[in-house]
Amino acid sequence: QVQLVESGGGLVQAGGSLRLSCTASGIIFSINTMSWYRQAPEKQREFVATITSGGSTNYADSVKGRFTISRENAKNTVYLQMNSLKPEDTAVYYCNRPTGYYVSWGQGTQVTVSS
Repeated sequence: QVQLVESGGGLVQAGGSLRLSCTASGIIFSINTMSWYRQAPEKQREFVATITSGGSTNYADSVKGRFTISRENAKNTVYLQMNSLKPEDTAVYYCNRPTGYYVSWGQGTQVTVSS
């Protein structure tokens, strides 16, 4: 059974930083591209960042230069380092495989950025 567990969210002031973690079980993590998504209140879930099994990365324009995705295969964990946070980054953050290859969603982790 696949399980994704996100953590590391919290309340931070604008300009601050947070590091999110997502630990996966039930999949061969090392061969999977993994992505971060977010969903703000009353908005659709949106793509944030992705990292391939080989370490190639891609980011949404809204977070490029501020967020960094990384992975640690030995721990079945993908990270999202978020710097220079803005109020518009407030959302529940989720990890999963890329669109079209989703597994069961975790509960996500809430990130709230105050102005």
